[in-house]
Amino acid sequence: MAEEAVLGYLKNNDEIRDSGDFADERGIDHNEIVNVIKSLHGFRYVDAQDIKRETWVLTDEGNTYATLGSPEIQLILAIPPEGISRDELQKKLGPSVFKIGCSQAAKNKWVEMGKQLITKKGIGADDIKALKARKLIVPQTWKGYSVKKGPNYAPKRKKVVTDLTRDNLQSGEWKELEFKEYNYSAKGQPLEGGNLHPLLKVQSQIKQIFLCMGFEEMPTNNYVESSFWNFDSLFQPQQHPARDSHDTFFLETPSTTKELPEDYVQRVKQIHEFGGYESRGYAYDWKREEANKNLLRTHTTAVSSRMLYQLAQKPFSPKKYFSIDRVFRNEAVDRTHLAEFHHIEGLVCNRGLGLRDLIGVLYDFFSRLGMTKLKFKPAYNPYTEPSMEIFSYHEGFKKWVEVGNSGMFRPEMLRPMGLPEDVQVIAWGLSLERPTMIMYGIDNIRDLFGHKVDLGLIKKNSICQLGIE
Repeated sequence: MAEEAVLGYLKNNDEIRDSGDFADERGIDHNEIVNVIKSLHGFRYVDAQDIKRETWVLTDEGNTYATLGSPEIQLILAIPPEGISRDELQKKLGPSVFKIGCSQAAKNKWVEMGKQLITKKGIGADDIKALKARKLIVPQTWKGYSVKKGPNYAPKRKKVVTDLTRDNLQSGEWKELEFKEYNYSAKGQPLEGGNLHPLLKVQSQIKQIFLCMGFEEMPTNNYVESSFWNFDSLFQPQQHPARDSHDTFFLETPSTTKELPEDYVQRVKQIHEFGGYESRGYAYDWKREEANKNLLRTHTTAVSSRMLYQLAQKPFSPKKYFSIDRVFRNEAVDRTHLAEFHHIEGLVCNRGLGLRDLIGVLYDFFSRLGMTKLKFKPAYNPYTEPSMEIFSYHEGFKKWVEVGNSGMFRPEMLRPMGLPEDVQVIAWGLSLERPTMIMYGIDNIRDLFGHKVDLGLIKKNSICQLGIE
């Protein structure tokens, strides 16, 4: 209807001067007319020129005053053409409305106030400014078009074809068809591709660092572990607080494991109860049912324990292993802690290793992360001795920040596996979340990992660039 109205009018007239007036005269919605004009202009049926008019419209507050009447408007409406005395006007409006109305009306020069008489004046440009300053009105730009015939004008739009078919070619119909012009500059629909999470970007970079250093990746596909591999094989006593349900997620089904290497289990039991290799052990009654309990692994060191045990079953050869994967701990969630996070672990197994080898490897590894200033603090771990916390100087924070933990695996852990007595293992671990948060300027871990993550962050985060050498 709108298209027919526009093309039909131009058949006998040179121009549509104002699309707004044209729409009003024919009872057609102006937006519909505008859409038709844009389409016809695109196909050159018409030539359209923009028309803009600025008008003033009421704000929400202005609409409220328009409905209820502002004090000054009530005052203006209450003044008859011949004027009115102050006393009479105050009685008519009430003291409050009279006081506020007089103040605003006099300020805006809408009234002339004599000693006894108040009369109206006209409203001019200054009044517009005053209403604008009080945020009672705002400018609104009306947009429309003036329209003339275009080079392709016709009283009725021709149906254009977008595809050339086999039937068109066989019948010869293509000779009579009018094809739609192809717009080579038109942009297609934006593609919604996948985006890598910041954790995955940092994880990929750290993995490359390990590979460049000659490390092999350990399989970390078992989120569920037995307490034996997660705790007992690491020489961690069964009464240790970390094995309490307040710190560890234990499984209900299946609640226990069915397969453990029995000869190794007996050696672990022996070292826990009576010690060995110059250790006194823990001198308690080690219980197999505790070792059988299934749990969500609390660290990927359980994977390291499995790998070292497998290594011990063959003629010894030096190895360098690493892993990066998810672990679970029953912790209270806050800005820096989650119940699940990612653990990075590296270890070197060889003959004659010592503390200086550990420190040297740590300097090599962390320098590739861009952390060249390190210092170490003695610490305690059940399965490493000596143990060290690792600190790096943060140039942004201007202070030392803990970045990891490290140590040499104890003989009480290694010898029951069957590794030779002259073989030592140095190892270290850190979280994946902490360096990622520092790198991307995130101060709340829940904004990085979990159900509260903003998808916009994932789509817009920058490429991870660590100091790989």
